[in-house]
Amino acid sequence: MEITEENLRTLSNYLNQTLSPDPNVRRPSEKFLVSVEGNKNYPILLLQLINNEAIELTVRVAGAINFKNYVKRNWSVEEGGQDKIHEEDREKVKALIVDSMLVAPALIQKQLSDAVSIIGKSDFPSKWPGLMQNMVEKFSTGDFHIINGILHTAHSIFKRYRYEFKAQALWEEIKFVLDTFAKPLTDLLVATHNLTATHANNPEALRIIYSSLLLICKIFYSLNFQDLPEFFEDNMNTWMPLFHSLLTTDVPCLASDNDNEPGLMEQLRSQICFNLGLYAQKYDEEFRPFLPEFVTDIWNLLVSTGLQAKYDLLVSNALQFLSTVAERDHYRNLFQDPNVLSNICEKVIIPNVNFREIDEELFEDNPEEYMRRDIEGADVDTRRRAACDLVKVLAQHFDEQVSQIFSQFVLAMLNEYSMDNHKWRQKDTALYIVTCLAERGSTTKHGVTKTCAMVSLDEFAKNHILPELEKDVNILPVIKADTIKYLIKFRSVLPPQILIASLQNVIRHIVADNIVVRSYAACTIEKMLVVRHDAVLLITEQTLTPLAGDLLKSLFHSLTLRGSEENEYTMKAIMRSFSTLQESVVPYLAELLPTLTEKLAAVSRNPTKPHFNHYLFETITLSIRIVCKKNPGAVVNFEEALFPIFQTILQQDVQEFVPYVMQVLSLMLELHPDISPAYIALYPCLLAPGLWERQSNVRALAQLLRAYVRNADATQFQTTVRVNGLLGVFQKLIATRSNDHEGFNLIQCMMECCPNHELEPFMKQIFLLLFQRLSSSKTTKYVKGILVFFCFYVLKYGANNFIEIVDSIQPMMFAMIVDRLFIPDAQKISGKIERKIAIAGLAKMLSESKHLREKMYLQYWNVLTKILINMLELPVDETINPEEDFIVDVENMPGYEGTYNKLIYANKIEHDPVKALSNFAVSDTLYNSLSQPQVAHLKAILQ
Repeated sequence: MEITEENLRTLSNYLNQTLSPDPNVRRPSEKFLVSVEGNKNYPILLLQLINNEAIELTVRVAGAINFKNYVKRNWSVEEGGQDKIHEEDREKVKALIVDSMLVAPALIQKQLSDAVSIIGKSDFPSKWPGLMQNMVEKFSTGDFHIINGILHTAHSIFKRYRYEFKAQALWEEIKFVLDTFAKPLTDLLVATHNLTATHANNPEALRIIYSSLLLICKIFYSLNFQDLPEFFEDNMNTWMPLFHSLLTTDVPCLASDNDNEPGLMEQLRSQICFNLGLYAQKYDEEFRPFLPEFVTDIWNLLVSTGLQAKYDLLVSNALQFLSTVAERDHYRNLFQDPNVLSNICEKVIIPNVNFREIDEELFEDNPEEYMRRDIEGADVDTRRRAACDLVKVLAQHFDEQVSQIFSQFVLAMLNEYSMDNHKWRQKDTALYIVTCLAERGSTTKHGVTKTCAMVSLDEFAKNHILPELEKDVNILPVIKADTIKYLIKFRSVLPPQILIASLQNVIRHIVADNIVVRSYAACTIEKMLVVRHDAVLLITEQTLTPLAGDLLKSLFHSLTLRGSEENEYTMKAIMRSFSTLQESVVPYLAELLPTLTEKLAAVSRNPTKPHFNHYLFETITLSIRIVCKKNPGAVVNFEEALFPIFQTILQQDVQEFVPYVMQVLSLMLELHPDISPAYIALYPCLLAPGLWERQSNVRALAQLLRAYVRNADATQFQTTVRVNGLLGVFQKLIATRSNDHEGFNLIQCMMECCPNHELEPFMKQIFLLLFQRLSSSKTTKYVKGILVFFCFYVLKYGANNFIEIVDSIQPMMFAMIVDRLFIPDAQKISGKIERKIAIAGLAKMLSESKHLREKMYLQYWNVLTKILINMLELPVDETINPEEDFIVDVENMPGYEGTYNKLIYANKIEHDPVKALSNFAVSDTLYNSLSQPQVAHLKAILQ
């Protein structure tokens, strides 16, 4: 692609068309831009367009977004994957992008800054060593548009230090950054703070200056997160007084006029509290001289800050700082005075726990966000959560005093409510405080698991929870939601009779007018159905069947109510109800399944709720399993209902649903005695390279191919499921780190199910491919996979065959495999089936191989026996290759786009090849080498 005016105009036109609301115009343009991404000079042309002031700003912004997404998709190349960016383009981009970003308008600068950050994650510092120095030099320009652009970029690059795992490479990178960046950043802080006095009467200048200060404070947090750098420790006397000044100085002209949106001062003070919390938590000894002053500052801040939403993050971070301080034993004296405790409870905690008007607005106008915060744990930055955390910390050290103080407030608030239901906010606050006091330990799966002995949860439930649930489902919806949430939260510790007694009333609330109430009711049903008491399910099929009619009717009716058409809590409750009812749900399915398929057809037109859609597919696959368990032929009825919808999804390439469709197809195919014509017609499409290019499709496609392999007969292996095509897929899968395990799964399935004469001619080539990947890109995961493959091969074709095929590739190669793979890594094999295959394969090798009884490999009999004994006795070795990268890239986690999500119910009962392949006799010599417990363990595996 040449850099010409004509190409620039063409690119501009296509970018303009991507802004069209008409999908018939927009989608072809988007596909065209993706199709030309691999052309040389494409990113350079994009940067030229972005910098061209003659082009309309909206098109330039679209170009900047396209450039960022291009970099995000293509800059980092997985080992074995295709590099779509020419090396010359990479160098040009790195040479141009920083300067382009600094002169760009704000909207474009943000996108280019993010692109710099993405490139930096791959190339900085080793492939881009000049980046830091280039950025630091820009501080001397005095132009705050440029300085803030640099600071924003630095923040984007350094932010990953907050969540990356500790590693030598990370320490080296941070040291490199500190050596170049720490002193200029500190000098910039001092100089910028001095400008606040110089421009005290210039609001516009102050806005720019304080924006810089905010970014500097964010960068400070990132650079200090992993460990306390020596430079910052030596310069605490510079940073901490300035933090104190910024925390206590009021700049009215920067205060937000909007009660809901924080202004610069609120953001800056919030970030400083965040920074101080980090130091109090991790660098307590070094920070101790400064702490008392900051405790006073933050206390004064809390008691003087209003209840408006714009202060929420500030108050939350300030409360978290106090919680961190209160956790430390040597600061306990700051809180142990009864008057101090009483003041904290009354003046800080209760005001920040109270249900405000803004909370009520959120409850009514944005129920999804309310629920996300309230029961999904996304309230980490809210006042309530921070106040609750402070309650828990204080209760750990001063349990009796805190409980007595709050019990007085709780009793008073409950009495006010009992006398006047209009004072429902009082009961809401009381319920929240009781929950905070009672909780001592919890998990996402089980809710609260450890409680405070001073709070009687069952008595409180009988007196204040169950009576509310017996009232009209539509009165006082906030209190209804609170009481239902109480059952959700304490489900694992409340007496079973209370939960069962509440079940009928909870079902009534599934069709309440308020979305939050009916969602919480559905959530409670789902949670109750997995509660166990004494390792036994609380609610079984027998318990639920009498209520099934009302429950299913309410759940499906809820999906017709406005605002709940795609309610994930309701859909998950339906899935869980089907799972609990099992065959008892069959009488209802004739009426319910059409509703599910109609819902699937509707959401496939515009997928927007990923969790709802996942549970919808799970429910459909669960229905298939339940019905076909006794009548496999009924799968044809499901295919008649689902195939038209699936066909539309595949034809229109609904990326979010393609992996799901593949998994459901694999389940239905495995229920057939052979491969029916519809599946035969589909098969060639599954081998299309384009389908495999999308990572989200790979696991589901591989699962579907394995279903074909398991169901194909000898004729179909010659006419339809050809080994050549499957081996092409295997070769592609095995070449990449992310998919190599799917390659092993596929080839092992082929070895088990394909006729020997079909696969045997290719076996040596298969081994060669595996060894090539081993030598080019060895990872712990791959080594475990290849060891299981070796043992699987032994089980299928015999030990002598295995040693001979390996040695045919290179003389004495079996010895190298034992020395370099089995000895160091066999104990790392994990997974129940994988470990069984390895143990059975080793046992067969030791029992049958003539080579291990001959001179050449005689010495390895004892070596392999020791490995087998270790696998029978010792736990899995979970160490990994230190060179491997297991860092989770939080910034690049996908939103709602096509991703693979495993459908639990679409996977048939785990296949155990050991049962089918371990038809050999363990030799007496091997049995004599094992202890009696080891013999028993081995026999159990082989049976």
